[in-house]
Amino acid sequence: MASEHDGRLKGSEVRLWALVEERTRPGVDTRLIDERIWDLFGEEWAIMFTDLSGFSRQVAAFGIIHFLQIIHEKKRLLLPIVAAHDGILIKVEADSFLILFKRAAKALTCAIAMQHATQQLNARRLPEEKVLLCVGIGVGRILRIGAADVFGQEVNAASKLGEDTAQPNEILVTEAVRHACDGFAGVSWHALETPVPGSERNFRVEYPFAV
Repeated sequence: MASEHDGRLKGSEVRLWALVEERTRPGVDTRLIDERIWDLFGEEWAIMFTDLSGFSRQVAAFGIIHFLQIIHEKKRLLLPIVAAHDGILIKVEADSFLILFKRAAKALTCAIAMQHATQQLNARRLPEEKVLLCVGIGVGRILRIGAADVFGQEVNAASKLGEDTAQPNEILVTEAVRHACDGFAGVSWHALETPVPGSERNFRVEYPFAV
């Protein structure tokens, strides 16, 4: 059980896990505790997961140091774009980013800019040097635990779309993003026959590639 004096956890994490621990007690009103958790941590955000295509394959072919260079170049190229679109980087895990935006349209605009940046970079590179970006986006009410982590159905869906489903150069979004970005100029929406945990209907964003 986390305590207020557990130096390994920050305040928000301590409070969350204390409530989760309380939820495990026999006879407790779990509905009331759930309401407290959502009241403390529930927020509306757009969630973006990015991934690099072919991580395992390229590591096997060219070695981990080569791929560490690609990850470094991804950060150097894309994080300034995220900042310019008011994204908040929550975590980096290997070749994946988890980023939050206050509005889905801002997340989609950023995703297109990120794809354009990688496409322009890749145009002058050998195949093994290319930064092949995959993006998944969700939007909705989530549990945000300070700057440490986020949880929720749209988080799960964005993760599955960005890390497991999207192909290089693709931007995949949940139905909630499709509705939130209705009227977004310059794109079209291709319905996927791929439900993922957290979102039954999902879409590939058709956007103009960089020239």
